[in-house]
Amino acid sequence: MKQRRHTPEQIIRKLAEGEKLLNAGNETPEVCRQLEITESTWHRWRNQYGGMKANDAKRLKELEKENTQLKRIVANQALDNDMLRFIAEGKF
Repeated sequence: MKQRRHTPEQIIRKLAEGEKLLNAGNETPEVCRQLEITESTWHRWRNQYGGMKANDAKRLKELEKENTQLKRIVANQALDNDMLRFIAEGKF
């Protein structure tokens, strides 16, 4: 099966459509078949994006990306500090 990446907007749209189908009396496996996703994907999306609007999901992804960049910067600074401390102690 070909793996796809869905944008946060697509995920929100599919979740809303799936909720409508569930409220209409369909079972989860049938809803997943209609949305062309697996049940595990459905449950993961509901846990992660449930109740969000498209703008919220987009902002979440931006914040996650920014957080990753900040963690990388902090790690580099910690390495620089360790290197300077090592040099200052004269252990080279």
